[in-house]
Amino acid sequence: MKRTLLFLSAAFALAACQRESTPATAPAVPAAGAAPTASTLETNGWALPTPDGAAQPDLATGPDGRLLLSWVRPMGDRNALQYAAYMGDDNWESAPKTIAVGRTLTANWANTPHIAMTDDGALWAHWLQTPADAASPHASDVMLTRSPDNGVHWSAPIAVNEDKTGTEHGFVALWPAAQDTLGIAWLDGRKTAGEGHDEHAHEHAANAKHAEGETEEHAHGGEMTVRAARFDGTLARSEEAEIDASTCDCCGTDAAMTNAGPVLVYRDRTLPDEIRDIVAVRRESKGWTKPVPVHADGWKMPACPLNGPAVAAMGGNVAVAWYTAPDEHPVLRLARSTDGGRTFGAPTDIDQGSALQGRVDIAMDSAGTWLVWLREDAKGQSVQLERLPAKGGAPQRIELARLAGRGRATGFPKIAVRGGIAFVVWTDIVDGQPKLQGAKVGPAS
Repeated sequence: MKRTLLFLSAAFALAACQRESTPATAPAVPAAGAAPTASTLETNGWALPTPDGAAQPDLATGPDGRLLLSWVRPMGDRNALQYAAYMGDDNWESAPKTIAVGRTLTANWANTPHIAMTDDGALWAHWLQTPADAASPHASDVMLTRSPDNGVHWSAPIAVNEDKTGTEHGFVALWPAAQDTLGIAWLDGRKTAGEGHDEHAHEHAANAKHAEGETEEHAHGGEMTVRAARFDGTLARSEEAEIDASTCDCCGTDAAMTNAGPVLVYRDRTLPDEIRDIVAVRRESKGWTKPVPVHADGWKMPACPLNGPAVAAMGGNVAVAWYTAPDEHPVLRLARSTDGGRTFGAPTDIDQGSALQGRVDIAMDSAGTWLVWLREDAKGQSVQLERLPAKGGAPQRIELARLAGRGRATGFPKIAVRGGIAFVVWTDIVDGQPKLQGAKVGPAS
């Protein structure tokens, strides 16, 4: 493949707005159980080096503690995938660096690029690219590149999926699999080839009242699958496998490293019942385990809710957060495992109600588990944050920001924890254009 990187020609769905995100400290709607309190959390601004128009953020923690922030920036008829590294103490390592720029890298509010760092210090990034001969306007291939020198040079990208079927691939999860090896999982549509597969075939109205219409059905005969593989420092592929033969078509996947290896979570799909519950799989020495339900919600949903799970891990402790709506009752849930994801305890309902959007992310440190998600009511959207102390006690919750943007344009907020402080980034719509906002949250001084 030529060194020139072709990149995105994608429209952002933009909402009309009157103002920028505004910090807030009022508690959100209490979750079931103990009432959250905001009295022990303190919020400060986090100045980002991102330009106006930046959207689709990703936030990852490197093995050396630096935070990696990536985003997509429109540049005329092209877009750029860029990143910056945060070293702490309000110090960004350098000006933003460009990973790729071009016209055919495709991404949208729910299916975003990711960035990661392996233990050898190498940076990795992925994005979606439209195949030149794609029959569907929504077809995409997963492209992967690596930088051995802190983003100065990037390798010629390779296609993670080699099927060349002109179908949809994406909703990627990355994890450091070894010193110089990256693990990657993705939703793979190769079995949908020739079946009229169309991600945007129609909106499923049954769920609109609790997710603002954020459901999409894929009209096809073949099933979406989950696949995974490993890539070493030369981008050589190994251990590629199909993990699940029937999954939700357009909900994001997520992965975290435990002391026994990676745990991968995604939204499953059982046929013909159309149950869309969250499952977990683990990578063992003999391969991937069979999917294990994180919890049997029994959510019958004949469409994709575009609302995947999030997972965090430390040692053998794993926490999974997800949106569900059994019996048309929207709930944000959190379930824990103490055996590396083999089994999960009964979930805790974090938030609920018709205003709940989900779009959750999660992070964990030795002191607690942090969650960030979105709500949208008559007054607009808001970013919610909750910290659950590791030693028990009441959860701590704040409404982190009120947004000017509405609907899908605000995408998914991201969270990472460093030194006991949660770093959060989200997308707002300011004067009709995307803009990334950031905040730092920690214990009150």
